[in-house]
Amino acid sequence: MNSAASSAAPSNGLSGAYSEVRDATLALVGPLSAEDCCVQSMPDASPAKWHLAHTAWFFETFILERWEPDFSPFDRSFRILFNSYYNAVGDKHPRPQRGLLTRPSLAAVLAYRADVDRRVLALLARRASEPELAEMLVLGLHHEQQHQELLLTDIKHLFSRNPLAPAYQPLPARDTSPAHPAPLSWHDFAGGVREIGHAGSGFCFDNETPRHRVFVEPYRLASRPSCNGEYLAFIEDGGYADPRHWLSEGWDWRVSEQRQHPLYWKRTGRWQEFGLAGLRELDLSRPVVHVSYYEADAYARWAGARLPSEAEWELAAADIPADGNFYATGELQPRAASTQEMTQLFGDVWEWTASSYAPYPGFRIRPGAVGEYNGKFMVNQYVLRGGSCVTPDRHLRASYRNFFPATACWQFSGIRLAHDA
Repeated sequence: MNSAASSAAPSNGLSGAYSEVRDATLALVGPLSAEDCCVQSMPDASPAKWHLAHTAWFFETFILERWEPDFSPFDRSFRILFNSYYNAVGDKHPRPQRGLLTRPSLAAVLAYRADVDRRVLALLARRASEPELAEMLVLGLHHEQQHQELLLTDIKHLFSRNPLAPAYQPLPARDTSPAHPAPLSWHDFAGGVREIGHAGSGFCFDNETPRHRVFVEPYRLASRPSCNGEYLAFIEDGGYADPRHWLSEGWDWRVSEQRQHPLYWKRTGRWQEFGLAGLRELDLSRPVVHVSYYEADAYARWAGARLPSEAEWELAAADIPADGNFYATGELQPRAASTQEMTQLFGDVWEWTASSYAPYPGFRIRPGAVGEYNGKFMVNQYVLRGGSCVTPDRHLRASYRNFFPATACWQFSGIRLAHDA
């Protein structure tokens, strides 16, 4: 992670930033019942209660245990229960069994968070100026923002498994999405030796460094993400039944999963899509979302295009402000594009790239448990860029690298097409 912490915090300082992020997590669970918060819908998801506890665990383990005088844990059993993947910290409760933790109760987890918050804020009142403490705290805040997004994706998956199709929240009273998407256009980008990776003094994760040179051929990017109507044409043309469009492993996955359409689509006489506002008629104008890498790649081949590399994506986004339809808009669904200019690179949907998640040249894993944050996952995954409609504000930048296995589709993942120039 980048050593400069101050630029990641708002003007009211680290204590204000800490309270703001922690309060935002609590607001996310406001619409949920205690029962909603306990259930785990699949091994790759986690209960909301676990997200609440794990993010408190992070600050207790990496901040309080190191810097608080006379540190004592809130509950020693929580060290194992709410560890995620930090082997250097110790044992972990098995991830697929997080939904079996009916105890501690939601009330106990909220008490745990309140205790950690009180102690962290007291610590910051005394020692916020210490660079290493500030750096670790900012990492913890960005870690919690990642879990805010995961909490929403996991709740969406959980609610989609309920035959009542419950809504997390109603749709906004005013729909700001255009009724029809802007026609897709193509934008040319020059090739040559360029640089990618984080630059500047603001926060970044370690996997965004070091900045380094890459060579790209001239290329073209679509002006916007592909929309539901365009993806429906792929389905109606037999795209899910034609192995010519699919990678071999992708075809095997499609057959074994009996996949015929994106994850949350449903056909009962007409096409519908499940969202955080419940089950609705499929809006053909909005970006297609919740597709796996295999589906994105097959669609791109069918369309006579390809997925961009992460270098191509970052170079195209480098001079564009990281503004867009993020969580703060309150919509929690992608919007249709309103222009043929390069648009929606940030927000709306994470965009699959053709790049395997691998270390940049010169990357070194940091010593200690924090070194496990990103580096050990650099295998058998693909990079996504740009953020989504459930990504927290101030959390994205052009160099941000998200990553998931090729089969993952419960994340808000979509498609931007590319061409060789």
